[in-house]
Formats: sequence, C-alpha cells, structure tokens
Amino acid sequence: MEPGDGQWRLAGAGADRFGPVNEYLGYLTDRNYSPRTVRTYGYDLLAFCRWLREQDMELPSVGTDELLHYLSACRQAHVPGRPGPNVVTMQGRRLDRYAPTTINQRLAAISGLYTFLIMRNPELKNPVPRGKEARRPAAGERTGLLAHVAKPKPRSVLRLREPRRLPRALKRSESADLLASLLCWRDRAIAGLMLFCGLRSAEVLALQVGDVDIGARWLLVQGKGAKERRVPLDVDVAGVIQTYLLAERPETTSRYLFIVAKGPTRGQPLTAAGLRTIFRYHREVSGVQAGNPHALRHTFGTALAEAGVDLAVMQALLGHTHVDTTARYIHLAPTHVKAEYDAARARQHQRD
Repeated sequence: MEPGDGQWRLAGAGADRFGPVNEYLGYLTDRNYSPRTVRTYGYDLLAFCRWLREQDMELPSVGTDELLHYLSACRQAHVPGRPGPNVVTMQGRRLDRYAPTTINQRLAAISGLYTFLIMRNPELKNPVPRGKEARRPAAGERTGLLAHVAKPKPRSVLRLREPRRLPRALKRSESADLLASLLCWRDRAIAGLMLFCGLRSAEVLALQVGDVDIGARWLLVQGKGAKERRVPLDVDVAGVIQTYLLAERPETTSRYLFIVAKGPTRGQPLTAAGLRTIFRYHREVSGVQAGNPHALRHTFGTALAEAGVDLAVMQALLGHTHVDTTARYIHLAPTHVKAEYDAARARQHQRD
C-alpha cells in the first residue's frame, strides 16, 4: 500500500492483477470518504489480495465457499509481533489471533469491493451472501412502531460475533496524574480538549486556529464523515489554548491549531503518530497505563452521565451518529446506579 496522486493504492509485484481494487479505492475517494477510511479499506483488501495470490485465484472467481476459506484463514492467522499461543486473555482468547472486529472489518471491505464491481458488471456474483438476515435490525436502528421508517443495514451471516465492551474511564487520581505530567501548554490543551470537551484525537488534530472562539468559548469540530458540530469550550481549557497561542506556538504558515514545536518538522501540523508518541511517553512518566486519548474522551462521557445530562445532549456533544453508542455511558455511571439501587433496597426494607 502506498499513497499516490492523493489517494491510497495497491503497489508492488502482482498489484496489476488486482487493478479493480485501486479503482474501488479511487471510487471511495471520489465519494468523499476520509483518507483514513480509504487507507483502512486498502489494507483490508491488501490482505485479501495476498491470500488470493497464494491461492492463485482472481477476483471474479471468488465465491461464497472461497470467502469462507479466507475468513477461516484470517481466524487462524498469527498476528506478527504478538505474544505466542500460550498467552491468552481472561476470557480464554489467544492474543496472537486477529480480533473478530478486524475480521468483520475485512469482510465489510470485501463486500464493498464486490458491490462496486457488480455496479459496473451486473453479471458478476457477490460472494458475500445477503438475504433475510439483512432485514434484522442492527444496533442503532429503529424498532417497534417506527421500524418502517428506517432502512435496515445490509449485513451478512458471515459476520463474527463481537464482544460488546463498555468503555473504560479514568479515575480522578489517574486523570490528575496524567495531566500533571504534561509540561508544555500544547500538550495540556490537547488533553484538556479530550477530557473536558470530549473530542476525538482526530478531531483535535483537525482543529484550525479559526475553529476556536476563545471569547465566546465555542469550538467548531470536524467529526466523523466530515460532520460539523459546535462544542462548548471549557473556560480553563480556553485559557490554556490562549496561553499556547501567545507564548508557545511557533511561527508557521499552517492554519492548524497544534503544531510541532521541535525537531526537523518544526512548524508543521502535529500528526497522529506524533500524538501517539506524546501519550506513550506520558503514560510511562505518569504511570497511568490506561491514559490514551480515547480514555480521556470516555472519561468525559462518563462524567456527563454521572451528572445526569440528557442523552440527546450527550449525543450532540460527543458527535455520535446513533444514540445507542451514547447510551453505553449510562451504564458507566456507578454513582447513580448505586444510588438508585440503595433507594430501591430502602423502599423494600420499609415495606418489610
């Protein structure tokens, strides 16, 4: 995989055999998919094309049986760099295997590829089976009286079951220790936007100077799918950003808010890899091993749930497409859950 002409494409020996994949990736780019999404689909299809080359098969000859063999190979594949087969999770899953989410993501990329190919050649058959199973409602879809107004998501019976885990929030002491390890105003502003405004890491990096209204305390955030939303700016975070702009941000022609301050890339926008390096370093310094960017966002969502914020307001602040995603944070409000439980038990004791 390599970026070419502003888009990702397959490259190297044997790439010519899979030209339709590059056409599909270009089609996604033309449909205004984000570069990150196109890159992810590209790597998923790269793994599929490598398997096809090993099996000496071409894209049009793939049927459902062949796809089942590929998914089985994905489940049995060893992930490079992972611990060996003797290391398992508490649930008994080996750590050197691909997660069900990864395999389902590959399946989604393959399904999209063949949908694109069939659009150009209707005689081609899609190896991803569809049928009555695609009419079952998925998470985030309407059910009940309003079910007729929602179009079900097309899904396949080949999808693996995915464990549904609740997001893990940081404790107050962990948040305090992580923030205390941040020494420069830029890093404090980044962490503050995640912890007190609920921004994703990609949204923080996409902020431009003009998107921040310090006086009115508003942020214009570019969310997933190029969806804009306005988010209130915490007063303390606003002060940190103002100090960063006045005293620390290097001279640059870039309009992005967060800029590299040192090294050969000084003056250029901070990248996702640079952000990961920052948090990796401060996790070691602070001892907060769970202190990753998304944990800060989860902490923000949990704080809103514990404060009793309306679910629709939480959804707007967090930028979730489906309210079911936001509802997970309701289950993360242990203070309210325990209070309601204690109140119910107290009423039972009174009746007894």
